Amino acid sequence: MTKNAGAQGRSKNQQQPSVLDNFKPLILDVAVPLGSYYLFKDGFGMSTFAALAWSSVVPALRTVWGLVKERRTNALAGLILIVNIVSLLLSFVSGDPRLMLAKDSGISSTVAIGILVSVVLGKPMMTAGMKPFLLKGDTEKETAWERLMSGAAAGSAAFVRKERAFSVVWGVALLAECIARIVGAYTIPVDTMVWLGTVFLIGAMAIAFVVGGGLAVEPMEKMLAAEVEAHKAGTPEVAVAA
Repeated sequence: MTKNAGAQGRSKNQQQPSVLDNFKPLILDVAVPLGSYYLFKDGFGMSTFAALAWSSVVPALRTVWGLVKERRTNALAGLILIVNIVSLLLSFVSGDPRLMLAKDSGISSTVAIGILVSVVLGKPMMTAGMKPFLLKGDTEKETAWERLMSGAAAGSAAFVRKERAFSVVWGVALLAECIARIVGAYTIPVDTMVWLGTVFLIGAMAIAFVVGGGLAVEPMEKMLAAEVEAHKAGTPEVAVAA
């Protein structure tokens, strides 16, 4: 009985982060800056420049905090900060309506390049958004994720490849959206392109969701389930077909 109580105590002490904990990076580094931008611009009537400047405060502080206190780069906060800076610079562009339409592609391209660079550096940026959907707050899946990512399981290499593939899909999709927006800005009537640009973005995101889901999320979900079952059976190092 004492042994069981000790095991339960250790289990509580080793409890994995909740779904909210997994969503914190997206909330603080993406949702807060984007939400504050629209609040300042549409709610308080600020200019685009002022709204962008004020919405950059949180990602700027998060980036500095990561560098100074945690001695690491906060990828999501840094990317949003870069996007805001690019937007601030582009806000000075005026005159040609087609150029004004094309400048919006600068934001997509910055995000796309940031995502692709994060893959090259071995820290895929889109993992922060994918992980909560795979784990769903399940502590067994959380520990299985850690084993697969650390190389402790036979299926680790395939799992890591799928994790990186998910970010690659998003990076390529947003880069393609950027190119399509630039081409459309100079070949499609301005009145049409005003609303078509939004369609391009929604289409790129939809494609990324579908392709990324089939190419990476579904296989990773199966690998996690297999690793959980293998660990329960006492054989955690199980090879899973990619």
